Amino acid sequence: MFRKFSLLLLVLVAALAVALTSCKKKAEQPATVQARVAATKAYEKYFGTAPTSDKGSCYAFVIYFPSAKEPGKVVPFPFFTFDESSMKKVAVERLLSGMDLGSYQGEFISFSSGSRLIAITDDQGTVTANFSKELENSDSAVARAIDLTLRQFQGVKTVRLLVEGKESNLSAVAKNSDDTAVLQPSPPRLLSVTAMRDKGAKDVEEVNAFFDRPVDVKELVMMSKDGQKFAGDLYHSVFDMAAVLKPKEPSMFKERLPIKVRWKVVDKLGRQAEGDNVWFLEVKQHEQ
Repeated sequence: MFRKFSLLLLVLVAALAVALTSCKKKAEQPATVQARVAATKAYEKYFGTAPTSDKGSCYAFVIYFPSAKEPGKVVPFPFFTFDESSMKKVAVERLLSGMDLGSYQGEFISFSSGSRLIAITDDQGTVTANFSKELENSDSAVARAIDLTLRQFQGVKTVRLLVEGKESNLSAVAKNSDDTAVLQPSPPRLLSVTAMRDKGAKDVEEVNAFFDRPVDVKELVMMSKDGQKFAGDLYHSVFDMAAVLKPKEPSMFKERLPIKVRWKVVDKLGRQAEGDNVWFLEVKQHEQ
């Protein structure tokens, strides 16, 4: 049952801005047969073989978030996009937006309020990222996170970090970045339980248990707080990052509904995790 794919592409929702990045289907790319997602070496090192996609050419990469618990260290997270030409820009902008979400709240250094990417260019392997003034006094781990995120992409040899068009002290820190600053990912985590509904619809269409990376789902049950299993069909979603319930009684699923989730998963590098907790449902709306 878990090998079926949801009919809908995983939607980028606020609660799951982490693992599902800005994967948007291009209009000119019709559905195709299953194809392996093209992944950076960094992705494969920390998360194993990339999943498949039937939504067109897709690309997997890593974003490194600066750790609040271990100063100077960064933590890799997997992301996906359908737009190869904008990967660097997407990666940096997603990094700036932070990762204070779901089960990762409080674990990462937040970027200064107002920090934004002004421009990013690539001149024969030298990538120059120009930021707003708010980034100037950032922690050294921030510079390492930006540098490592950009240097994973093919052809990138050097990363320059500017602030308001001027060379920043962050560039010197970034030059000393290497893999010793990277913490190994923890076992998989359940990030949120989020229901999706069509625009203007009264009831939800599906209920998603979102994970922080592609996983093989060994067990997953969604229940009421008193342990009654919700009726419906359960699917494993595109990119293997969610279990999706198509409920038989969708009218039951309202914002903040307590949902008990019992789950057991293993990621592509064999890291196992399980849980049995109550989550409060978030309800989001499809944009299309």
